[in-house]
Amino acid sequence: MRRCVSLRKGKSVLIIVSVMVLLLSGIAYTVGVRDLISVVGGGLLVKSLAEPINSFINEVTLNKGVKNMSATKVVPIVSVGSGLYIGAAQVSGPANAVAQTKAVARLEVSFQGRARVDILIPIDSENPLERFRRVQGVGVSAIIDLKL
Repeated sequence: MRRCVSLRKGKSVLIIVSVMVLLLSGIAYTVGVRDLISVVGGGLLVKSLAEPINSFINEVTLNKGVKNMSATKVVPIVSVGSGLYIGAAQVSGPANAVAQTKAVARLEVSFQGRARVDILIPIDSENPLERFRRVQGVGVSAIIDLKL
């Protein structure tokens, strides 16, 4: 348990140091300091609330008679395309595939200029700009809008 807590503290310190380096080096200004802080803070918020939100969604669906029989978890939604945004999604599927899912990539596109289409792809990375692969067999079962 102690090791788990120290790893979490280490990750938090690493994230804070990374943000400070970006802010001090001027790189963050190309993205926008406010946007960067919102995305980083939003990502931390998603991770800290993932378990309670997941349990809440599962309880609501159970009470409504539509219980999800698959494994579930809440992961960040990373929008790709028109800026950086953060949200969350509950994914569901086989336990081993859900365990591989680190985020949901959201691709925002237009269909013939008349319809906006949001494509949600469960992926194996939290950074779709680096690299990612679709996690097969996993679907999005809920969208969570976080107020920052």
